Amino acid sequence: MNTYLSALTLAALMASSSAAFAQDATDAAPAESTTEQAETAAPAADAPATEAPAAGALADQLDTGEEADAEQSQTYVRETIGDWDMQCLRVEEGEEPCQMYQLLTDGQGNSVAEVSLFRVKDGGQVEAGGTFVVPLETLLTQKMSISVDGGQPKRYDFTLCNPIGCYARVGFTADDVNRFKRGKVAKITIVPALAPDQKVTVDMSLTGFTDGYSKTSELAN
Repeated sequence: MNTYLSALTLAALMASSSAAFAQDATDAAPAESTTEQAETAAPAADAPATEAPAAGALADQLDTGEEADAEQSQTYVRETIGDWDMQCLRVEEGEEPCQMYQLLTDGQGNSVAEVSLFRVKDGGQVEAGGTFVVPLETLLTQKMSISVDGGQPKRYDFTLCNPIGCYARVGFTADDVNRFKRGKVAKITIVPALAPDQKVTVDMSLTGFTDGYSKTSELAN
């Protein structure tokens, strides 16, 4: 039997026995007069008052807290290579995993999308992975397209959306990666949900791609 349950059972039996004993004692004792009971119940006028707890007794048991160090961000930019930031994750031991990051803006400098690129380990035909984040007002059924230096575009599905934006998790083949290495700019095109007859295209600079890609970590598939 569980020790905790055994203790509860024992306590219940003890309480039951005590109650039964008290009942037997009450039945056996002669009844007292009402006057005697009243005198017994009434406290003596000169009885000392119950001593109040010390004023600081409760305060001494309360935790007033201590200063905490500000939590450091787990990711940081190790270096900038061309138009790419090498975004790395702090770890206590071993090599820090890093990926390439670029914020994509329109002609007026407004942020439109962002992309993170990394190498994939044991990915079969997929050599690299990319995560693209676009605005929530994107028409998901029209997918996202990528073309390099005016070449034939490839279309990719969106995976999910959250309050930050909508995500496309893309797998790049060796041919795709080689096009990025040889290219100058990749065009990222999406369609606004409120204007399905229009397209929004932003540039993903490929300056520094080759050197940056060689420094990214190989993430397990």
